[in-house]
Amino acid sequence: MSNPDPSADSSNLALGRLRALLDDSSFEGEQRLPPERVLAAQIGIGRRALRRALEVLEAEGRIWRHQGKGTFLGPRPAHSPTSLEELTKRTHPLEVMDVRLEIEPALARLAAVRATNGDIERLLRLAEKTASSSDADGRELWDSALHRTIAEAAGNSLLLAIFDMVDRIRQDTTWRLLRERARSGERQQIYVEQHRRVIAAIAQREAHAAEHAMREHLELVREGLLKVMTAPLPDQVDGQMLKAPVTASTKKEIRHGT
Repeated sequence: MSNPDPSADSSNLALGRLRALLDDSSFEGEQRLPPERVLAAQIGIGRRALRRALEVLEAEGRIWRHQGKGTFLGPRPAHSPTSLEELTKRTHPLEVMDVRLEIEPALARLAAVRATNGDIERLLRLAEKTASSSDADGRELWDSALHRTIAEAAGNSLLLAIFDMVDRIRQDTTWRLLRERARSGERQQIYVEQHRRVIAAIAQREAHAAEHAMREHLELVREGLLKVMTAPLPDQVDGQMLKAPVTASTKKEIRHGT
């Protein structure tokens, strides 16, 4: 009976042979490497040594491993969520506000330069609809329509697409409940006045003022969200009892927008 080759358990030897294989082979792009069992036999090393060598190559960025799918050449690709549902699960309301604060003041600035008279008339009508809404659903509907019309008036299709993606994420039910809790009567009236200032600046073609007014508005919205995310939850919203019992778990979900 022959003795096993001690070099088969050498991680350094395994690493050297793996490097040689990757350098000399015809692997291209993100091609998947053979399974560990096959790879170990191919270069004549043990599985334990192979795994250690693969860890080194992964740390160097030469390969990446996906559990259940295999080992691939190249650095691990950046994670790109494939659906709005996945994005909604991965993010939270304050991240959404970060994005809104980056793009919506710029959209207001562009709208001040590019909005047509028809755009401005629509904005004025939407502002009045928002101001006269007396229930949560109406406020959500008209507020969203107002902000989207400003985005449309900016005349930039890429920024509009980003706005639409963020706006769809905002429609998650628990996030809507969170926003409604942030709208006290006094705060809602301030929002109405802020909308009017944004529109007035756009109508007067004052780009800097429109940008500033939109930023001021969104900062107040963010402040309101932050307050309710750290405050105890009531058992009713907009004067209506919540349909499902508000358990500790439910309150946590609504508070954090998950």
